[in-house]
Amino acid sequence: MTKINLDLTSLNAAYDTGVTPTQVVEQIYCKIEHSGIHPVWISVASKDHLLRRAAEIEALDRSTLPLYGVPFAVKDNIDAAGFPTTAACPEFSYTPEASATVVQKLEEAGAIVIGKTNLDQFATGLVGVRSPYGVCSSVFDPAYISGGSSSGSAVAVASGLVTFALGTDTAGSGRVPAAFNNLIGLKPTRGVLSAKGVVPACRSLDCVSIFSLTSADAAAVFSVARGFDPADPYSRPSAAEDAPAPWLNGAFNFGVPRPGQLEFFADDEAASLYDDAILAAERLGGTAVEIDYQPFLDTASLLYAGPWVAERLAAIHDFYEEEPDAIHPVVRHIIGGAQKYSAVDAFDAQYRLNELRRSTEAIMVSIDVLLLPTTGTTYTIEQVMSDPVRLNTNLGYYTNFVNLLDMAAVAVPAGLRSNGLPFGVTVLAPAQTDLALLHLADRLHHDLGGLLGGLSTPLVETEPLQVTLTPPGCTLVAVVGAHLTGQPLNRLLTSRSARLVSTTRTAACYRFYALNGTVPPKPGLVRDPNFVGAGIEVEVWAIPTNKFGAFVAEIPAPLGIGTVELEDGTSVKGFICEPAAIASATDITHFAGWRAYLASK
Repeated sequence: MTKINLDLTSLNAAYDTGVTPTQVVEQIYCKIEHSGIHPVWISVASKDHLLRRAAEIEALDRSTLPLYGVPFAVKDNIDAAGFPTTAACPEFSYTPEASATVVQKLEEAGAIVIGKTNLDQFATGLVGVRSPYGVCSSVFDPAYISGGSSSGSAVAVASGLVTFALGTDTAGSGRVPAAFNNLIGLKPTRGVLSAKGVVPACRSLDCVSIFSLTSADAAAVFSVARGFDPADPYSRPSAAEDAPAPWLNGAFNFGVPRPGQLEFFADDEAASLYDDAILAAERLGGTAVEIDYQPFLDTASLLYAGPWVAERLAAIHDFYEEEPDAIHPVVRHIIGGAQKYSAVDAFDAQYRLNELRRSTEAIMVSIDVLLLPTTGTTYTIEQVMSDPVRLNTNLGYYTNFVNLLDMAAVAVPAGLRSNGLPFGVTVLAPAQTDLALLHLADRLHHDLGGLLGGLSTPLVETEPLQVTLTPPGCTLVAVVGAHLTGQPLNRLLTSRSARLVSTTRTAACYRFYALNGTVPPKPGLVRDPNFVGAGIEVEVWAIPTNKFGAFVAEIPAPLGIGTVELEDGTSVKGFICEPAAIASATDITHFAGWRAYLASK
């Protein structure tokens, strides 16, 4: 059988030609048998089980299953029915009766769980070496760490064993392994993916994360897995919508730390690759804005050098007290540090966090996204073993603040060092911007190019994430006169964070009038189905939907907002005029636009 590539573009194309999930499962099982279970996997489904599951999928209507026959892996601190959950601690192991909500959703969409993957024990670490099931290494060099804690999940995807994998991310565990294995790592907004059925690390901060070869693959998984779960007290309310991202389809500002605040730990090639990523973002229409990174660093320090470490103890308190020797020594040392903190310390830290949130919110007002190195460097397994805590801390320099500040993030491959080891960057923005970040990450990834994971498949052979005309959380509105760029009422758009998407024309069936007695002067746009003209120049702006109503409320008669057809046949909201107002107006249709009319006066 011809080798089947497992990115979604290739996999779906294979299914289109008659390949079956059974054949995919057989290929995967053969690879696992050849390479062995450990250290990537803690447990793998039996071949008979996987073949039965594949047959079940084949009996269903493929058109109803968005993840038809898609193989995936589950980090072993997330419940999957039929598999023990160990959190990389055999003595802690239990066998759940039901899958975690997120696993259940994915299986209902047609995905197939191959097995449970290795991790830094109890999801404590960014290195991938703290497990009795073996040490995962980067797929690019066995001497180097894979990153943690979701080590096995990242390696399973990067080595072509599955299409995607679930991890968790409290301090960077869904991003650091992505960077070290040339993957996309989606760290969603807290609560958007249910954490029911997840062994907590810091329950108030934990996220289920997604590893994939492309942003398009991550988006497909995310769209299935997301959703409110009443059984998870930290799940986002079902009414929550995607946050506005008016910057998505146009110019955007991205924050970068001041030069003195960048830290690459003497890794000059990482610094150079970060500069290359900045240039790539600028090619996409971005403008780099230097920001003060110190408040983000101060926030990051709270995670391990503050009372949030007590949440790690709360998660396994009874087990920690009863079987301390079963816990990896470094993990035990980190979690045991919780005992020095008091309730007063916890409240003091909350107060400090809120102060830092105000500082970082003020910074984010001036930018749309952050663009940071995912890590400043990487390390060999030997280096981490000899200095486990300090080097782990170094890896969290750009990651530890994110969940404390309630941000979303996507790790993106960003080139290779001369020794072949991958480097990655991360795009970050406030909560609920997950889809917008995936779109930006996809554009950045395709600009930088390269291969998928540790495979030989070029990124260019995969389908990019389909561009959405309307940015998430926004409404498109066409403006024709005083609201145009440079005109006196344009501030009513820009003050509401609206962004210019395009300059185009209306369909041919519009007449255009200069209205009498309006201050400032305004035109009126009127649809005339019996008229055929050249179309009227308009600007299409994306305005946050939650600010659209206030914008409309300020529009005086005889103008209003209706639906305007554009020259390409699409329709958007736009300025229209009451027909009665044109009786005393001047027909300026022949100017085909407000600016041309003003220039003639």
